[in-house]
Amino acid sequence: MQFIDLAAQQKRIRKKIEANLARVLDHGQYILGPEVAQLEQELAAYVGVPHALACSSGTDALLLSLMALGIGPGDAVFTSPFTFMATAETVSLLGAIPVFVDIHGDSFNLDPEKLTRAVVAARTGDPRLHPLPHTGGAALRPRAVIAVDLFGLPADYEAINQITAKEGLAVIEDAAQSLGASYQGKKAGALAPLAAASFFPAKPLGAYGDAGMVFSSDPEQDALLRSLHVHGQGEGRYDHPHIGLNARMDSMQAAVLLAKLELFDEEIGLRQEVAARYRQMLDAAGLVTTPQVPEGYVSAWAQYSVLAPDAGQRGLMMERLGQAEIPVAIYYPKPLHLQEAFAALEYVPGDFPVSEYTAERIFSLPMHPYLEAKDQERVVAALAG
Repeated sequence: MQFIDLAAQQKRIRKKIEANLARVLDHGQYILGPEVAQLEQELAAYVGVPHALACSSGTDALLLSLMALGIGPGDAVFTSPFTFMATAETVSLLGAIPVFVDIHGDSFNLDPEKLTRAVVAARTGDPRLHPLPHTGGAALRPRAVIAVDLFGLPADYEAINQITAKEGLAVIEDAAQSLGASYQGKKAGALAPLAAASFFPAKPLGAYGDAGMVFSSDPEQDALLRSLHVHGQGEGRYDHPHIGLNARMDSMQAAVLLAKLELFDEEIGLRQEVAARYRQMLDAAGLVTTPQVPEGYVSAWAQYSVLAPDAGQRGLMMERLGQAEIPVAIYYPKPLHLQEAFAALEYVPGDFPVSEYTAERIFSLPMHPYLEAKDQERVVAALAG
């Protein structure tokens, strides 16, 4: 059994992928070739935004988004501690300060009520309201929120956008795991003025290497992003009005993604079926807590993550899965505020209890569009021992 079965997908579209790659080999424009522009147009239309910039990875998509907002030293960026390193890493790379905000236990996404308290605490410098990072005495300057759509489920953007509008903060949607999802009728990638997507191979829409995209609604911001992702380039190749990155997408990755995009909606539908079967089987077994999808949301099901009753039970169930040769993973075993890389912020255990409690109990089961019911029955049987 595969945790994510990319081979089954490739078998369906192998000829299309090979034809697309052959065209790249024929024209020889290996970076920013016509496939890249085509992918930008098709995904902008799919998501429902006017602009999409293809780039080299989901991490660079986040970094470019922050750079386009002018985020830098002394700026505070609010985000979840229960996510992949890249979300907060990009904040620190620019000299800004990640201010972590705990998650909601049902969605694993940023808790809007805690976000409100965090912004007030940062503005007033009062850690009694909310845990704040160590800054060496420097005042925090709230600038932006990165809302993460964890495991494919969008965050609560109606509540988040109300808070940020009131507080004068920018919003970035970390849609690394959520392309294909939707929230109140809008597609992930269109839920904030800037959205960063990843095409890492394991994502619901994945390339055969690293690739990413920034979605935006502002033409001036799109123009700035296009400059920043090519060394801050201006009108000419050797004209540089900005300090930028080398963050271009390879044409071959775009060629692969164009082939995959043709069956993407079908695969998102199949993921819903797999998730529904899991929920029915697992709820009947009563072994774990299954993920919830609120009314008005559609998850892309990048992962199917469940909660064990406690850390000991998680270890036992993962051991059973391993003995049955069923792959399993933990996303994420240690929240970001407790990572060594962020030790200088001086967060301590207990600062974000929901994230910490979740990290002790969560684990992810095999999840992909081609997972059959008989394989899911094996998973549930192995969990039960």
